[in-house]
Amino acid sequence: MVFKILVVSDSVSDKNLIKNTLSDYCVFTASNSSEAWSNLKKHQGINLVIYDVNCMDYSLFLDSLMFDENFKNLKVIIVTDNDFESKSKALTMGAIDYIRKPLHAGALQARIKLYYALLEAENQLSNQTDELVVTFERIFDEAPIGISVNYSCDVEGTERKIMKINKRFQEIVGYSKEDIISLGWEKITHPDDIAEDLHKLAQLRAGEINMYTMDKRYIRPDGSLVWVHMIIAPLKSECGQPMSYICLVQDITEKKEMEKLLSESERSKSVFLSHLPGLAYRCNNDSDWTMQYVSQGCYNLTGYKPESLLYNSEISFNEIIAPEYRDLLTQEWERILPKRAPFKYEYEIITATGERKWVLEMGQGVYNEQGEVIALEGLVLDISERKAVEDTLKYNTEHEPLTDLYNRKYLVDVLEKDLKQKKDTKKALIGINLSMIQLLAVNYGYHYVQSLMKRAAEKLKKHYQDKCILFHSRENRFVFYLWDYQEKCELVNFCNEIVKTLESFLITERIGFGMGVLEIDDSKDNTDIDMLLRKLLIASERSINLIGKDYEIIFYDENLEAVVNRERDIVDILKSIAAGEETNDKLFLHYQPIIDLETGAVFGFEALARLYTEKYGMVSPMEFIPIAEMSKLILPLGDKIIIQAFAFLNKLNQLGYKDVSVSINISVIQLLKPDFTSKLMKLIKSMKINPKNIGIEITETLFAEDSESINRIVEVLRSNGVYIAIDDFGTGYSSLAREQRIHVDCMKIDKYFVDKLLDPDLRKQITFDIISMSHKLGHCTIAEGVEHHTQLQYLKEHKCDKIQGYLISKPLSEEDAISFLEKYDSNLIFKLLNQ
Repeated sequence: MVFKILVVSDSVSDKNLIKNTLSDYCVFTASNSSEAWSNLKKHQGINLVIYDVNCMDYSLFLDSLMFDENFKNLKVIIVTDNDFESKSKALTMGAIDYIRKPLHAGALQARIKLYYALLEAENQLSNQTDELVVTFERIFDEAPIGISVNYSCDVEGTERKIMKINKRFQEIVGYSKEDIISLGWEKITHPDDIAEDLHKLAQLRAGEINMYTMDKRYIRPDGSLVWVHMIIAPLKSECGQPMSYICLVQDITEKKEMEKLLSESERSKSVFLSHLPGLAYRCNNDSDWTMQYVSQGCYNLTGYKPESLLYNSEISFNEIIAPEYRDLLTQEWERILPKRAPFKYEYEIITATGERKWVLEMGQGVYNEQGEVIALEGLVLDISERKAVEDTLKYNTEHEPLTDLYNRKYLVDVLEKDLKQKKDTKKALIGINLSMIQLLAVNYGYHYVQSLMKRAAEKLKKHYQDKCILFHSRENRFVFYLWDYQEKCELVNFCNEIVKTLESFLITERIGFGMGVLEIDDSKDNTDIDMLLRKLLIASERSINLIGKDYEIIFYDENLEAVVNRERDIVDILKSIAAGEETNDKLFLHYQPIIDLETGAVFGFEALARLYTEKYGMVSPMEFIPIAEMSKLILPLGDKIIIQAFAFLNKLNQLGYKDVSVSINISVIQLLKPDFTSKLMKLIKSMKINPKNIGIEITETLFAEDSESINRIVEVLRSNGVYIAIDDFGTGYSSLAREQRIHVDCMKIDKYFVDKLLDPDLRKQITFDIISMSHKLGHCTIAEGVEHHTQLQYLKEHKCDKIQGYLISKPLSEEDAISFLEKYDSNLIFKLLNQ
């Protein structure tokens, strides 16, 4: 039998979907009621009409069918957007069922199969009795749906007599035919569905409707539920019997579960999109990024309502993108789409109020079976807050907090980039060395020095040029980076202008500064940026050393190159020593005695590192220790020095000098190493050293870098019996407030102040103030560099606790130090005082 279907809809896409889905049937289409009537008359025998209620004249069409004898029995299904009024009205006017949009191919096919089976059943029942019996048997045996036929007017009522129930019906509900007849349909129907079923049944029996459908639940014997789509329709009997009814059921449990999951998914998606800090979209792959769908988050992100962007009704998304990013965004999509790769890009948009926002777009292409891009889908998220944090972090990592100038890290980054990209451009570094400014800290304190550095920075900023950047490279140093200049004289003129600027306010402070210039030679290997900056530092320090009445600008040249080469050689020598290699180069210790002025006894020794090299002979500690710190070799070398000093202590202990101490100079790099304290205490234990005989000397400037961390380390050492001394006191960031916070045992007065004691007018000296302040803070004092009787007398009179210097002894080898102890006369101090 040919099953003919007429589809009436003004939606081309819906008509095509239905026609393609029902390709096994004969399908005709119409766009309105007029075309529908033409098709009904032209194509005789149409069995089913699928009518979209969005067609404005659907009511007139249904009315006409009911009063036309030729078509009053024609079955009609409506397609609705779930509009309750339209659905109810259409069903009242004779439609047998409804299909909810959006249309799904699978559900549509299942529904039509039911009506096809219904039509077959009706046609077969109208045939002769013998044919009816054969047909029913075949339908019942082969039908993929549940079927029951009743001869009682009480369809599925408790008093009905069921003629036949097929196997599929029994499989669906889970009961045998006998159980169904015995229990009745109400007993196996879910209580929530009984009222609707009874209401529709009453309408059918009263002739108000031709048939009815509903989704209902049966309760199976095990208590589980099965969802079915049920169709109840009358069957006319030709033998004078009462009206018969047929019941068709299709198991839709899986479909209902999928609908539930889909509903939950839609709810989750709705919740997700409502809390999304941005928007979700689907758009065309065109120059405007024409939006097919935009989520509600569009308004909060852009200031435009979603409907404003849909199909570019008021504005295109491309117009919202900041102009400088539009081409870049297009290029990135063009790059990733052929690869079918995910899209990820950060850019700025301009909102409806003119505000610029940073966004992160993440998306992907949508492709058809031919591999063509048919759309783009993705998210656009607001990352303005993240960008603000990133910008702040980036600013902080690239700038010096005191002066807000670019720092050394940024200078290194710029040089690394420019040395690769600006090969044919002249480049130079101008270093401004204000290290002499630290001398002012003695009289005016650290904060005064800081304010001077800020003033210097402000004055230097005035020399900014198009091809010139100023950096605050180190604590007391600035660097100008210049490029694309023509002649060396331009650099000289630029430096002279800087000299005038700095002289104008530093002259009142009575301090000098140094200025070095390094022209970068592109023909040489400049990959070591640290070495370039080291060369610049050497030039600026040489400038300080050569300053007389007039300032001299020092250009780095071959002579200074020799200094750098020497430094490189010393680094290699120190590396060999640190690695324990057998060479003729030696790192060893000398020991300078420290005398107690009260008792005249030897208090202890200061361990002083010495370096002998085969190439340069003896190298001053003032030279090799800064190199060791700069290269971080001070860590392994420092360990070796500590072990040597402890071994000397053990030897003194064996010789009976159990109260003599040894103090060791410790670098900031060593002290701040996380495991320094634990390693030191472990070494003390393993070498069986008395911690009370160990002194640790640290420079005063160390406390300015991180006083809280240093104090915590110092407290741990002191709690274990080690005594702590501040070395070179008075040359760093001295202030009464800072000294009160320093938890140490001794202050070592720098040789600079001891030398001043040779001046005729001792009243001008502040050495006594240092001694007095130290005592008030509970610290002892040790004067370094004592070489003359006058100095000794002053220190003794002003109650300095201890002294060291050439007046007593020069630094001694280990053997000579032991010999010094053996021969030392404790009355030596008193003899010297009486000379």
